[in-house]
Amino acid sequence: MTKLHDVAELAGVSPSTVSRAINRPEMVDEETRDRVLEAVRRLDYRPSRVARRLRVERGSSGLLGLVIPDLQNPFFADLARGVEDAAQRHGYTVLIGNADEDLDKERRYLEVMRAESVDGVILPPVTETDPAAAELVGSGMPVVCVDRRLARTRVDTVVVDNVRGAYEATEHLVRLGHTRIGFIEGRPQASTSRERLEGYRAALADQGIPADPALVRAGDSRQESGRRLARELLAEPDRPTALLVGNGVMTLGSLETLHREGVRIPSEMAVVGYDDMPWAQALTPPLTVVRQPGYELGSRALELLLQRIAEPGRSTTVVLLQPELVVRESCGGGSAGESVG
Repeated sequence: MTKLHDVAELAGVSPSTVSRAINRPEMVDEETRDRVLEAVRRLDYRPSRVARRLRVERGSSGLLGLVIPDLQNPFFADLARGVEDAAQRHGYTVLIGNADEDLDKERRYLEVMRAESVDGVILPPVTETDPAAAELVGSGMPVVCVDRRLARTRVDTVVVDNVRGAYEATEHLVRLGHTRIGFIEGRPQASTSRERLEGYRAALADQGIPADPALVRAGDSRQESGRRLARELLAEPDRPTALLVGNGVMTLGSLETLHREGVRIPSEMAVVGYDDMPWAQALTPPLTVVRQPGYELGSRALELLLQRIAEPGRSTTVVLLQPELVVRESCGGGSAGESVG
């Protein structure tokens, strides 16, 4: 079956231009419109009559877009489920794309979603200065940023207090007697990573512990970087006695390295992970984590998007949800399953 992307490629234009040439021809210059219509004829492209009927009857496509950074990360799967469940309750269908932490791939998904006339888009921006996301907001499309912030752009946003989460995790380790605490940061371009690093440093400063740059490593939020950076920290002449890892999949990679190197947890290395992954309680010892409300992030973002669709001119809203430090046994102190904060 011929798709809109095929027409765009043959005509040498973007998918959104194809959509405008078909649905709003007055918005496209004659030469471009003729080129698009010739490609439509040659490929025998047939736009969905169902989608067109919905737009006429509801003034809406009934479609919403969600572009997430990494489908392999269970946290984003939880977030996506929150979006989808809430959308279903309101009669919407969600188109989901996996940007794979790639700006070009994210842009292509956003172009397709605009071409499909989605009523709004939810996304965690790949970077804080994400040009495609900022352009989408500027176009007037209803947009909600979720989990990550978009700098210098007025846009509805639903995030978790990352500074507080990392602060409480670091403070917990200090109270257990650790002064050399390693931190493996996620992608520095993402607001979540910057904020968690800020929380880590603030907790050390408040406890009178000098920050040692040698104990901080910046990763890419993937499992392999967790493995590699944990090895680097173990190779330090004065290696850390505790480790805070900035997301769940990097935590898994770090734990693999610690296990492979024979480092005993918690007697030789206390560990706190970010995100309460499904496997966290199955480990020996069970893992202390900063739990984030991923499902609630998604459902709140969907509700906020529907408000924006209904009231395009209203003021922007930022919703700040709270993380929870769940103390188990990987730090050697506290009661298993105890929640802090």
